[in-house]
Amino acid sequence: QVQLVESGGGLVQAGGSLRLSCTASENIASMNTISWHRWPPGKQRELVAAISSGGSTKYADFVKRRFTISRDNAKNTVYLQMTSLNPEDTAVYYCNADKLGYDYWGLGTQVTVSS
Repeated sequence: QVQLVESGGGLVQAGGSLRLSCTASENIASMNTISWHRWPPGKQRELVAAISSGGSTKYADFVKRRFTISRDNAKNTVYLQMTSLNPEDTAVYYCNADKLGYDYWGLGTQVTVSS
């Protein structure tokens, strides 16, 4: 059972930055894809960014050139660097890991962007 713990959320003003971390309980090199999702209030959950075991990345159109996903296998951690935040980025951000066809989720971290 893979456990994922997100951290780094908080309250930030529009235009500010945050770095989210997702730390896994085991070696992330064994996982196919690790991704960040978010659940804005009153909306559906949406994919934000993903990174494969080989380092390939993909982003949702609404975060391109603002967010960067990266991974540090030695620390079993995936990061989401977020810049130029706006109030529409307010959401609970979740980490997801795909390992051998199973999905694992963290409990999420709240990001609130004030105008």
